[in-house]
Amino acid sequence: MGNEAIARGAIRAGVNLVCGYPGTPSTEVLETVAKHNPGDIHVEWSINEKAAMEVGGGASFSGARVLVTMKQMGLNVAADPLMCLSYLGTKGGMVVMVADDPGPISSQTEQDTRHFAQFANLPVLDPATPEEAYRMVQDGFRISEQWGLPVILRATTRVCHSYASIEAEECVEKHAYDGFEKDPRWVIFPSLSYKNHGLLEQKQKDIAAAFSQSEWNTSVGSGKIGIVSGGAAYNYAKEAIGELGADVTLLKIGTPYPFPADFVLGEMEKLDKVLVIEDLDAVIEDSLHELAGKHQLKWTVYGKDTGNLPVNGEYTHEMVRAAIAAFCGIDDIEAREESAPELPIRPPVLCAGCPHRASFYAVKQAMKGIPAVFTGDIGCYTLGNAKPLDMADTCLCMGAGITVAQGLLHMEPDKKYFAFIGDSTFFHTGIPGVINAVYNKADITVVVLDNSTTAMTGHQPHPGTGTTMMGEKSEPVSIEGMLRACGVQYVKTIDPLDFELAKQAAKEAAEHEGVSAIVFKSPCIALFKPEKTYAVNAEKCISCKKCIREIGCPAIALRDGMVAVEPSLCYGCGLCTYVCPVDAIEEAEV
Repeated sequence: MGNEAIARGAIRAGVNLVCGYPGTPSTEVLETVAKHNPGDIHVEWSINEKAAMEVGGGASFSGARVLVTMKQMGLNVAADPLMCLSYLGTKGGMVVMVADDPGPISSQTEQDTRHFAQFANLPVLDPATPEEAYRMVQDGFRISEQWGLPVILRATTRVCHSYASIEAEECVEKHAYDGFEKDPRWVIFPSLSYKNHGLLEQKQKDIAAAFSQSEWNTSVGSGKIGIVSGGAAYNYAKEAIGELGADVTLLKIGTPYPFPADFVLGEMEKLDKVLVIEDLDAVIEDSLHELAGKHQLKWTVYGKDTGNLPVNGEYTHEMVRAAIAAFCGIDDIEAREESAPELPIRPPVLCAGCPHRASFYAVKQAMKGIPAVFTGDIGCYTLGNAKPLDMADTCLCMGAGITVAQGLLHMEPDKKYFAFIGDSTFFHTGIPGVINAVYNKADITVVVLDNSTTAMTGHQPHPGTGTTMMGEKSEPVSIEGMLRACGVQYVKTIDPLDFELAKQAAKEAAEHEGVSAIVFKSPCIALFKPEKTYAVNAEKCISCKKCIREIGCPAIALRDGMVAVEPSLCYGCGLCTYVCPVDAIEEAEV
């Protein structure tokens, strides 16, 4: 896998510290380093990306080689320290692996990290394949140490999660570091920032010149029509050109910022027109526009801005092939004859037996007939917005459920507000929102859905589990203790599968004046094997279908016109037994 290749490349380069926060599609990088750790690499899941970036920066100050991992949304959280690191600089090689998510497939936005690299004045590498990712991460440490700056390795979902056979060297480079030396350069003051800003701007020009000689930027073909691409989209372009037999010049840009202008000018001087193919934003396209205007070049640039390719969504081979064929005036008969059937739409749902379903349903029933708003957050529980639960009225970003609820309350105080947040997200960015609510006297109920893991990204540990990424035991951080320490007076821990008790707790919390909190604690079903299942007693069942309409459990469905429980999916949570009006759902033998 591409993520595994990045991890193995970092180990090969002698990385000393790896930290990050799990987020699809980046998660497997850190997990792979932990799995193949030769024993001298410090590996940790930090509580959030900001903490990870600061831990990484500190390690780099000592001369150590550092890899920090996150998805593109996490880069927003880490922006403060990263922007300062661009001014302050680094000592040991520091590679920031950021996974972009065209689509988006599992993210809130389609933001493009290449923009952030330009914003922060940091070099960015853009691998097209797992093989390139393996080699680029190693080169990233060299570039970082050469220029004294963090280097962003921007991989997209298809690079992160595609597979390839890679020739990985046996020997591992051991990177020795001389430790932290006290020096005024490590203390960021306005006067130092003023000085370093000027140096940073000059570095952009010098790095751009160096990138023009980089192996990551290539050109093949000799046609008068140019195709310029980078990242995963380059593979589609290269394949489509071969299939179409198009006479074009194909350029690959593997270092999109600082833009390798000298390389591009040398390769494109003979071209009449250029089509740019890149996932997400028109970063390369805009750079070419700027270059053409600056040097008064004759060629015209086409791409997203001209409508040749869409500005949103993930590119596919078929899409790229059609764009190249149209641009080159090729009648692509073969593509017209192919017509694959559309795949059925399968929206994601909460798993059968998921305790979050019981938590949502308990609060929903407790608030029946009462004007209430349910703010959601980022995690598996975002799926609580789907029918029939319909229990996530808002979802913005990590930790925002608690603070969004406060904004709504201050404008419409006559409603009840429940802010749902997962246990890992609570530690990530939820705690400041709780303090803000207590300080500003917000009458809301915080509902922490504690399933003892970071489930959505693959069941990573967090501070509440008492286990580190390397499997070491640490003191578990109590969610209830944190809530009380923040000043929350009403805190109750309930098993949501004890449905009546959970419903009563929700009613009490809603009536409490000020901030109240419920910790619904029940493990994710992936952490245990079911001890019992349930079945429908056909003689009792009246086919009212309330169990299907009310909770939306995928284990309950119609079979030959009758309601039935699929035993291979049932985890024995028993929520359906509280819903059935005639007690037709009974415990069955496993």
